[in-house]
Amino acid sequence: MAVEPLSQKEIEDRLAELPGWSLEGDRIVRSYRLGSHFAAAAMVLHIAQVQEELDHHSDLTLGYHSVSLTVNTHSVGGAVTELDFALAHRVEELAPGHGAH
Repeated sequence: MAVEPLSQKEIEDRLAELPGWSLEGDRIVRSYRLGSHFAAAAMVLHIAQVQEELDHHSDLTLGYHSVSLTVNTHSVGGAVTELDFALAHRVEELAPGHGAH
């Protein structure tokens, strides 16, 4: 199945379902705060596992008590696609288990 870039309207509609996520340029982004550096590192590993399952990878940044994701689809020239939102939804599902907000 070919992956196609989403329109601005489609991106806005999907972002409305993902509080905390926003569009910055040609990427969707989200940062999470966690209770400790160890909790943040564990969340990074969990996200990496999901990315492998989806075969779709984001730019993932580990901070002192934070995790940030920047997501777009390189195979369509760096546009936002359904794959990006699939990853975002999976991250949203796992974040509470790490105490992320």
